[in-house]
Amino acid sequence: MIRIEFIIGDTVLPAMLDDTPAARDFARLLPLDLTLSDYHGTEMVADLGRKLDTTGAPASYKPKTGDITQYSPWSNLAIFTKPFADSRGLIRLGAFDGPIDALNGSDNVEVRIERAD
Repeated sequence: MIRIEFIIGDTVLPAMLDDTPAARDFARLLPLDLTLSDYHGTEMVADLGRKLDTTGAPASYKPKTGDITQYSPWSNLAIFTKPFADSRGLIRLGAFDGPIDALNGSDNVEVRIERAD
């Protein structure tokens, strides 16, 4: 498992990536500077520019609050701020270790994602 951090201004949100091909592929992209946008009040999304390795991934996933995922059909990073229905093409990458309040209620959140030391 790989520890990462989402840095939003002075706020650091620790997270852990799963030990899967998709999560390892995501870790190889780090560090990343992204702008997260609200998507229907349920998730924060940003374009990763490419699909991650989905080898062995289930066809669908039912996300929980704090899950870090990729919606493979659109190549989006999707961070769930609320639970959502089982969704085809959604690949779990990992989850936050605690509250994600810095992501709630905002649009166009500038974030740096990097490996934690």
